Amino acid sequence: MDWLQVTLLALIQGLTEFLPISSSAHLILPSQLLGWEDQGLAFDVGVHVGTLSAVMLYFRKDIAAMIGAWLNSLRGRQSTEGWLAWYVAFATIPAVAFGLAINDVIDVYGRSILVIAGTTLIFGALLWWADKSRTEVRSLEKITFKDAMIIGVAQAVALIPGTSRSGITITAALMLGLERQAAARFSFLLSIPVILGAGLLKGKELVETGTDAQWVMVIGGAVIAAVSAFSCIHLFLKWLDRIGMMPFVIYRLALGVALLAVYFTL
Repeated sequence: MDWLQVTLLALIQGLTEFLPISSSAHLILPSQLLGWEDQGLAFDVGVHVGTLSAVMLYFRKDIAAMIGAWLNSLRGRQSTEGWLAWYVAFATIPAVAFGLAINDVIDVYGRSILVIAGTTLIFGALLWWADKSRTEVRSLEKITFKDAMIIGVAQAVALIPGTSRSGITITAALMLGLERQAAARFSFLLSIPVILGAGLLKGKELVETGTDAQWVMVIGGAVIAAVSAFSCIHLFLKWLDRIGMMPFVIYRLALGVALLAVYFTL
């Protein structure tokens, strides 16, 4: 890898991890269009650490309140933050179960450009429908266990490349009547255990296989991913009510068409 690759791939990871536009759809394009080789396991771990650091730093007050409230809930003192912590934990289970069940199948059949193009287009259209028909009658404090589990199942579907984890969880939350801000915030909070789990698995694999990675580039990629992810979360939440989901829908549809063009011209 050179620094151009490090910078571009880290930016892609940081920006697309939290925007509803699918990171897998973007990460496949440089390798297909520019002929870049796989960036390596160490780099994957580094950018995961970067994006995890960004979301935890941005929601540090929420996380601290949820952890404190969760500990209090074990003593029988329930609160909104405590229930939210439980909901995030339980809503993570479908993604874990789904990942263990079909991860090998996805690795074999799910990473083609055609599959990613199809899911980018289909779930982009679904995001448009959910935003267009939204009711926005409930805040984050009004989320229920049933809501959390439905959103958790939606997150499990995002293991299929091109779906977009943030895209499908926000879609599900909007369909359930949550406000845009509530949908996005719950999606981001729900990403924390998933990114942490993925990072730990990759880290375990890295320890077992060893590496000859250029650690300066790995650390540089982690920093770039963290800064871009933090900025992305902040701007997305700031502009969400003003711009809605339509810009991301249009972008997804254009990206899906571009991927189809790449597939049929290769």
